[in-house]
Amino acid sequence: MGTKDASELLPGTLDLLILKTLVAGRMHGYGIAQRLKDVSEDVLQVGESSLYPALQRLLLRGWVRAEWGASENNRRARYYTLTAAGRKQLAVERQEFDRLILAIHKVLNTA
Repeated sequence: MGTKDASELLPGTLDLLILKTLVAGRMHGYGIAQRLKDVSEDVLQVGESSLYPALQRLLLRGWVRAEWGASENNRRARYYTLTAAGRKQLAVERQEFDRLILAIHKVLNTA
């Protein structure tokens, strides 16, 4: 099975995946990308050119907040956390995504 770069995902899916990932707690960008890769068993590969614009979009919408801190190797890193508005948006996006997947499933399973 091949890998999927974030540019190949359905529009809006990366935002949904980032919001869901941040439910687990505070993470820096590399940690978010690594978690998506690990949980998807290496199917989802999110590069910096997709991840950081998405994080900036989420920051501007107030769905995540960012603060500087020290990473595991004592390097300066920007850590992201989910806001209350982000949790609400995650629920909305999850419902819409589930509806879309159900519709696609119906189309694929018709004769």
